[in-house]
Amino acid sequence: MNDDPSDDSTTGPTTAAHPRYRCTTCGNLTRFDVVATRRTREFHHYSVGGDLTVEQTETLDEEVESVSCRWCSSPAGVVAVDASDG
Repeated sequence: MNDDPSDDSTTGPTTAAHPRYRCTTCGNLTRFDVVATRRTREFHHYSVGGDLTVEQTETLDEEVESVSCRWCSSPAGVVAVDASDG
């Protein structure tokens, strides 16, 4: 893993580049179906036995196509909120 704090790469879950969503229809803040297209650069590390481990992923481009609420299935009620709004 790269120790450079300005590097966008990640090896696990991240929220840095992802907005927080809220469903105005049912109040959901935690479960959403997000359809997105991503272009990434990854470091693939293969073991001698041929097993793949992706050790680093960098998102080069991302376009969110749609977001719908997992609880009430409403795409119209979902809005992006400031993370500090909770």
